Amino acid sequence: MGDIRGFLKHTRELPKRRPVDERLGDWREVYQRFPTHRLRDQASRCMDCGVPFCNLGCPLGNIIPDWNDLVYRDQWREAMDRLHATNNFPEFTGRLCPAPCEQACVLGINQPPVTIKQIEVSIAERAFDEGWLTPVVPEIRTGKRIAVVGSGPAGLAAAQQLTRAGHSVVVFERAEKAGGLLRFGIPDFKMEKWVIDRRLEQMVGEGTEFRTSTNVGVDITTDELRAQFDAVVLAGGATAWRDLPMPGRELKGIHQAMEYLPDSNRVGSGDLDAHPINAAGKNVVIIGGGDTGADCLGTANRQGAANVTQIEIMPRPPDERAPHTPWPMWPLMYMSSSAHEEGVEQVYAISTTEFVGDGDGNLKGIATVDVEMSMEDGRPTFSPVEGSEREIPCELVFLAMGFVGPQREGLIEQLGVELDARGNVKRDDQWRTSVDDVYVCGDMGRGQSLIVWAISEGRACAAAVDRALMGQTALQTVITPTSAPIR
Repeated sequence: MGDIRGFLKHTRELPKRRPVDERLGDWREVYQRFPTHRLRDQASRCMDCGVPFCNLGCPLGNIIPDWNDLVYRDQWREAMDRLHATNNFPEFTGRLCPAPCEQACVLGINQPPVTIKQIEVSIAERAFDEGWLTPVVPEIRTGKRIAVVGSGPAGLAAAQQLTRAGHSVVVFERAEKAGGLLRFGIPDFKMEKWVIDRRLEQMVGEGTEFRTSTNVGVDITTDELRAQFDAVVLAGGATAWRDLPMPGRELKGIHQAMEYLPDSNRVGSGDLDAHPINAAGKNVVIIGGGDTGADCLGTANRQGAANVTQIEIMPRPPDERAPHTPWPMWPLMYMSSSAHEEGVEQVYAISTTEFVGDGDGNLKGIATVDVEMSMEDGRPTFSPVEGSEREIPCELVFLAMGFVGPQREGLIEQLGVELDARGNVKRDDQWRTSVDDVYVCGDMGRGQSLIVWAISEGRACAAAVDRALMGQTALQTVITPTSAPIR
């Protein structure tokens, strides 16, 4: 390493967030740029640890110590090359990934870990600023045609890898623009959409074709798709949301998170004049304590909600790493996002029992009860606490309880692919489904997961497709569908 004592000289430091009052007035990203000289200090904290567990913590197998050292030595172009050798879209992961690599950092055993995620996004932005990230056009075309269904991170990664291998790749996206949840789920205050457009421009320059507003299984049948292409990669994500069926569910004012978030981004991009769901002046409850709930929180506050309450059935995590999730595992501990400092009441160990109406079909509150969690056969069960019943007044509820798998109607039903026990598309160790020449990667086969897993699976699936079509592949892969993550 460039400075073997860097971790003794410098403490962990991250870019500052813009003031709350300022950022609530717009939809721009929360974080400010980080000065280069201070980033160099942060890179120097990467230890000569011998066994870099951060590599194992990252599903992409990013060679993190190498590009940390190159940043410290001011060799930015070399750092860019090393980073892109394993990650197609570091500008996405550097903004959105929860950074399991940092939780696996050896320094993190007894000190704050290296700021891997910030160094990653800084390398990517420097590369774009310097004009280094130009299209990588293949020298040889194979004549093979491949369809990728879905333009989220898994589909984009698979498409870029296959295009660079010389195949003709067409990406089908049912929304009006490419990007999947990156565009129509992640709020602009976490990642502005020009970040996606910039990378798509590179991919188009490489030869990837995008067909948007095309719902495979509706606008084009799966039989037509298979007849036109040598292979099909399914990367449509896990879009079937988890609902909360209980008395009052039919009341006006109850919405799924993914009925709310996409139109917020359409308003921000100028594609929609006004949001059909407006939290301005309303009392809002978000059911679900994960990232999607935090996205709803930040969006509601920017719309001018009177107050927001976020409830979670699980007990509040401890402030420090729980003993049963030791390093280098993903820790069970309390974590918050920038949205939480913008105004929210968080309530844990509470369950909704009824949606309460005002008599005219409108929501006026939710009935709740406190719960105690216990484990039975390795699974949590929740028992109501007697006498803890209460009502939380609200005019809007957003359900942010995750996803239960891919949508069955249309694409999956027409293809007739076999599903696994969890309802995801089943695949073998070469990413193949039960239908010939049809492959699957990302959340559609894995279930709801992280962006970094989606990119990693997209890359690995692309290598498998290339090998099946050509007999061999030079595309890199670090995982199989059965890889066991640290997280």
